Formats: sequence, C-alpha cells, structure tokens
Amino acid sequence: MPDSAPATDRKGKFQPKGRMTSPQALNRLSALLADEMPLQHDRLIEYLHLVQDKYRHLSAENLSALAYLMKLPQAEIWEVASFYDHFDLVKEGETPPPARTIRICTSLSCMMAGAQTLLSEMQDKTEFSDEVRFVPAPCLGACDNAPAIADGHQMTDASTAEDIIAIANTPAPESRLAGVITFKAYRANGGYQLANTLREAPERKSEMLDMLDKAALRGLGGAGFPTGRKWRIVASQPEPRLMAVNGDEGEPGTFKDRHYLSTDPHRMIEGILVAGHIVGIEKCYIYMRDEYPEIIAMLHEELAAVRASGLADHMEIELRRGAGAYICGEESAMIESIEGKRGLPRHRPPYVAENGLFGRPTLVNNVETLFWIRDILELGADWFNAQGSEAHPGFRTYSVSGRVARPGIVKAPAGSTAEQLIKACGGMAEGHHFKAYLPGGASGGILPASKADIPLDFGGKLAEEGCFVGSHAIVILSQQDNMWQVAHNLLSFFRHESCGQCTPCRTGTDKAVQEMSKSQPDTDRLMLLSQIMADASICGLGQAASNPLISVMKHFPEEVGTEAVTEQQNVGKHDKR
Repeated sequence: MPDSAPATDRKGKFQPKGRMTSPQALNRLSALLADEMPLQHDRLIEYLHLVQDKYRHLSAENLSALAYLMKLPQAEIWEVASFYDHFDLVKEGETPPPARTIRICTSLSCMMAGAQTLLSEMQDKTEFSDEVRFVPAPCLGACDNAPAIADGHQMTDASTAEDIIAIANTPAPESRLAGVITFKAYRANGGYQLANTLREAPERKSEMLDMLDKAALRGLGGAGFPTGRKWRIVASQPEPRLMAVNGDEGEPGTFKDRHYLSTDPHRMIEGILVAGHIVGIEKCYIYMRDEYPEIIAMLHEELAAVRASGLADHMEIELRRGAGAYICGEESAMIESIEGKRGLPRHRPPYVAENGLFGRPTLVNNVETLFWIRDILELGADWFNAQGSEAHPGFRTYSVSGRVARPGIVKAPAGSTAEQLIKACGGMAEGHHFKAYLPGGASGGILPASKADIPLDFGGKLAEEGCFVGSHAIVILSQQDNMWQVAHNLLSFFRHESCGQCTPCRTGTDKAVQEMSKSQPDTDRLMLLSQIMADASICGLGQAASNPLISVMKHFPEEVGTEAVTEQQNVGKHDKR
C-alpha cells in the first residue's frame, strides 16, 4: 500500500498520515507506464513527460502514485517536477490549466519584434480563457522568425494577434517535420561510410583521432574546448565510458542546432557513431530540447532506422527529452537531468570527462560539433582549417537575428565580424541604422557599432573587450533600441533561468532586475552585484549574467535609466511556485 505510515489517536484508532495514494491513480499510472516497467530512477523526467502528455498537467494524485510505483519519497518527485518550467503542477484543490497552451517568446529578438505587446493583447482576450492560455516563454530557438510563437511546443507561422486567434480556433496539428534528409537518402549519398570503415577497420581509430587533433574544430555549444583533445582525454579514462549530446539549445539568439537537425540530422548521428568507435563509448544519451517536438519525433524514427541497419551495434543510443530549463545547457546540469534529477550544476573538479554520467567518464559534445565530424575526417584537417584564416582557422555557424533584412543562419569563416555578417544578411532592415550588437548571445556582452570590426571567435580581441562569442549567436540592434531596455530583458531572462542553487546567482539576478527597474538605478550597487555574481557563482550562468549590464554601463552610460522598464511577467524560478 502507499508509503504513508499509520498513526494512532488518543483512543488507539489508526489514522492515515501524509498524502495517501488512491487505487484509481495507481491503476491509471500502472497502465500508462506498463511499457516502461520496471521503472528506473534516471527516467523520472521521462515518466513525468508521459503523465503530462496524457493528462495535460501533473496532479498531486498522479504524482503520489508515481512516487509509490518508483518507491521514491513524494518530496523527491515534487522537487524534480517543480524545477522544470514545462511541467504544470496542480496541487490538491487547484484548478487544472486549460488543455491548450500557446507560448509567445519574450526573449530579446522577439521583444524587439513586439512580442511583449502581443502577449499582453492575447492575455486580455477572455473568449479563450477556459480553453487556451497564453504564456510568456524564454527563447524558443526561432529568433530568425521573431516573434516566435508555439502551439504547445510546436512552432507556428503566427506573427500577429489575428494569426494566433486563427490558430486557437483550430485543432492543434500533429508535430511533423518536412524536408529532412532521411536515413535512406543520407546513406544513398555516401553517408555512414566513415562509420562503416571504423567498424571494419578499427586500427584506423588512432589515425582519425590524430586528424581530429590537427583540425581546429572546437566545442560549438559555447565553451570552445578543442574537440580532438576532449576525445583523447575521455578515451584515456577507464571503461565503461559514456557520452551525452547537448541538444538543449537555449541561449537567446541561438537557433543553429534547430537548423541542422531539421535538415540533415544523420550527420550528427554519424558523428556519434564515429565517437563511439574512436573513444570507446558504451552508451550515448541525446538530450534534446522539449521545445523541438517535431525534431524529437523525427529523431526517434531515424534512430530506429540506424539501429535496424546494424550500424549502431557497438553502442546504445537513447534519446532524452528536456523539460524547459536553460541551465541544462551547462554540461554537468544536463548530466544531472539525464540522471532524473534537478538540473543543478556540479562543483568542479572532478570534471565530467572523469566523473560524469552515473559516475563514469563522459564525453559531452554539442550537436553542431558532431555535425562536422564526417566532413573533417573525410576531407581532412587541412581542408577544414583552410575555411578560415591562419589566425582563425575553420568556419563557424552564426545565428544572426535582430534588425537585419534577412535574419538567419550564416556559415562563414571563423573570426568573421559583425559588419560582414550584417552584409551577409542583406544589410540592416529598412529604417534601421546599426547601433550595437550582441557578439555571443545573452551572456556574451554588448558592443557598440564602432567595434563591429572585432573578429567573432574564441578569445582574442573579443575577450579583451570583456565579451565572448559563446554559441555564435549575433543579435543586431539599431537606433530604435534602448540599451537599458535590452540589458533589462537579458537580466530578466537570467533571473528566470537561475536554478536557485547558489545565492550569488539566485539573489544577484533578482536584485539586479529590481535595481534596473528604478527610474534612477544605483550603478555602484549594480557593479558590486555584478562582481559578486562573477566571483562567487557556481556556474557560467551566474558568472556571465551581468555581462550585458556591465557592457551598457561601459559603452552607453547616457542610456542608463533613461527609459522606464517594468517587471516582465516571467519571474525567477525560485519564486514562481
């Protein structure tokens, strides 16, 4: 029976203690999770997804039943479910949310396209209140189509209130992806020959690892660690070795992984298989954003085709689904999430290459990093390096959004400048004049147009400016954008996405947003908060959160506090429930 202990009253009668689990809920969840039996702790988030997919929310009754079936304390189930934005918890006596949710992104590129006004307009409409709710969302990975609007988590073509009304009045479509290169088409065009070569000639592993060492390929999720060196480090660790693919692309302004996965996913998958052979990987977990449902559905189908072909016989590949937590883009937080826990970054050392998933040595690579493995090993390190310059070898995929004529993906030599990327996007949008830009997404800082000739690459002059390129998300700003408003939007994002584990980040982002909302903000206090966050936060989120704020105070001091800003609707994760 349920895990609540009996207690006696003064007359000696036994009374139930704690939240009881109903037989009806146990029967429902037992039937729903029948194919998952026996239940595993590390798949807790997957089970929560299955329950929410079925019932559109997580009721107290169903969470109690899940805790009983998994033989876990209810507190553990609740703390995990409440950590992730995409789980709708409904406590006893509360009214469940409407069955349908339409999300409107309020991150920077979408804010510039009028998303906040659009959200307010839709939330004021009462005709949908019982059937549809409209909620703000952090970056949806579609900054090139701002304002980004999702029906559930499926992207739509909507951009106006009229479009959203039309969507709300029609049934939600099935998540499907058109135009993707399938397993059959990919293999017919030479795909998986490299993986097959390694399977038949394992003695070539050392040769290929040497080639990868010579190539200038780096971690393209933001850290920029040399890929060949990382593979060699993990390969030197004791077996069994594991792998995690970071598909949790959550940095505002970044949408390159969505592009590559929705067009040519097997290049990433072949990169996984090659890593499995060269590094000696026993199992790989692909951690994919919940905001990409059509990509997740497609990957399930394409991975099944790869397994059926026998190409993945040397390793197991499992697809895991995130649940709306930007912090899980940090590698150790992602590993915690894959293990079925809250996505809290780990202290280092030890590093995940030595002690990662389930305590085993773990190779962590970004989607785009793996995407280029085949080309480099087939065409050679010299070919890849020659795509750039001697100072900046190789090429990069820049996600360019904001005030340009044609926002989108730009594949260009490493070290390209903002001036060159604006030109590649057709110049500035009509009526806009170049004023400033974000060189590396929300946390990479802000630079004025006068510094648009700085090479956008890891380190170098960009680092000297106190900025970094990160995942190569470039947001272009114009004379129509107030820099204080821009910085406030970015700090609000970080406040919302703080995991709450460490006080400098949890409290610092909150206090910074409050101070920035004042008509006369105290810049000395803001600088002190920024320094504390940078020095004492556990992970990169808190350490870099104040970069845009510092940049504006440095480069645009005349705009500090010049435009009133109001608290945005998304509050800090630690405050929201």
